[in-house]
Amino acid sequence: MSQTETAHKHGYVDNKEPLIKRLHRIEGQVRGIERMVEQERYCIDILTQIAAVNTALESLAFQILDDHVKHCVAGALASGDPDEARAKGDELLQAVQRFARTR
Repeated sequence: MSQTETAHKHGYVDNKEPLIKRLHRIEGQVRGIERMVEQERYCIDILTQIAAVNTALESLAFQILDDHVKHCVAGALASGDPDEARAKGDELLQAVQRFARTR
C-alpha cells in the first residue's frame, strides 16, 4: 500500500456498513445454494440461484468501482500529480478489463 493510500481512506469506506450487510446476504444466498445441492433440488432451480448470486456480486462490485472512480481516481486527478493520476487510471482500466473478461 502506498503512502498516499494509507493517508487517505478508500472510496467505499463511508458506505462500508451497507456493503458488509449486502455481503452477508450474498453469503446467505450461497449457503442456500449449498442446502439446495444437499437436498438434491432441481438443477434449473440451483442455476437460477447461482445466477442471482452472480448478479448480486456484480452489483456490489460496480458500486465499489463507482466509489473508486468518484473518490480515488477523482482524487488522483485533482491532486495534480501526473504519476498518481496515471496509476489510478491504469488501475481503473485493469478493473474494467477484468469485468469485461468475466462476461
